[in-house]
Amino acid sequence: MEVIISSAANSVPPDEDDGPIYNKAEQVKAFDETKAGVKGLVDSGVTKIPTFFVHPPENMQRSSSSNTSYSSSSSGGSSLLQVPVIDLEGIESYGKRVKVINEIRRASETWGFFQMINHGVAVNVMDEMLGGVKRFHEQPHEMKMEWYSRDSKRRVRYFCNGDLLVNKSPANWRDTLAFDFQDGQLDPSFYPHTCREAVREYMKNMIKMSKTISELLSEALGLQRDYLSGLECMETESLVCHYYPICPQPHLTLGTTNHTDPSFLTILLQDNVGGLQVLHQNQWLDVPPLEGALVVNIGDFMQLITNDKFRSVEHRVLVGGRRPRASVACFFYPSTANNFKPYGAVKELLSGNPPLYRETHFSEYIAFFRSKGLDGEGENKQESHLKKCHAKISNYGLFYTGATPQSPRADWSLSLV
Repeated sequence: MEVIISSAANSVPPDEDDGPIYNKAEQVKAFDETKAGVKGLVDSGVTKIPTFFVHPPENMQRSSSSNTSYSSSSSGGSSLLQVPVIDLEGIESYGKRVKVINEIRRASETWGFFQMINHGVAVNVMDEMLGGVKRFHEQPHEMKMEWYSRDSKRRVRYFCNGDLLVNKSPANWRDTLAFDFQDGQLDPSFYPHTCREAVREYMKNMIKMSKTISELLSEALGLQRDYLSGLECMETESLVCHYYPICPQPHLTLGTTNHTDPSFLTILLQDNVGGLQVLHQNQWLDVPPLEGALVVNIGDFMQLITNDKFRSVEHRVLVGGRRPRASVACFFYPSTANNFKPYGAVKELLSGNPPLYRETHFSEYIAFFRSKGLDGEGENKQESHLKKCHAKISNYGLFYTGATPQSPRADWSLSLV
């Protein structure tokens, strides 16, 4: 019989300052066995975060607010760096559609991120989804323990940091409820009751939204409107519902370590707390919450098939000391039937140039990404540092596993290309 210790505070060993020996493995194991997550720590009244959540100072560089503007790109006149905001209203008309396609092209090439407004997903649907996430994570931990699991084959599960027990890097200050949809199929009876209807309705909208974005991205690449849908590269969804509790020492930890997404595309819903940042021109810039907006970011596999035309960029989440934060990320992956289908650069985009990446099937990519891991999420495929996993061809018969040559954590590996 498994023994469950109900008090997170009583089960976590003292920090290294309180004793001569700090044993991370023991501390992490004791924390995980509570099945209470980071929220359990906060509920227990901790004023000092466990050592395994502490990140090195170089990871904690903050953005400069003077470099960030929250205004829409459609307002014009601002010379400050800002994540593009694209208004989808009226895209049925030819003139507006051409304008939106051009904006998406520029954003995907230069930022890898943009926010969408007037996208057709009702505000009440988004609000209820965020409400459902908070209801699940804020219920007594005895009520959610049954969902706690490190088995990645479970299609609905709750956990704190996907590879917490094996990862050598600092943990992230967040808890997660994840839904693994395979080709859009997952029986709603498997969902937690606290968010069942919210997830069902939100996913119906996400699947519809992905079709629209797929068409717009295809046209932004200069391809036929149905080109990406024909690749079946966005047929499987993974819904990841993060909860970032209030942190007593937010200057020491991160909600999500800087990473790129292994997906083709990610659509993110965030609440009004803030904390999401994107790396642009070597600066961490805020992705400010906008009422009714959805955030879109390019995934690594989209960068691969577009031969670096569209960029998958690093992003992260800061934690706060005043209010908890909730977000819902919907990651789009290939159809399960195509897990072993090789994806490579779209020939129409090469223009006589050689492909930068060798053809890679999704299962291979994810396996490599899991083996390398992220600064904190090697097992959790939704949030891995995939620039290590890029297979970039060099002139020496090697492939470079890093999205940018400047990456200090990149590897060189032998490969048949």
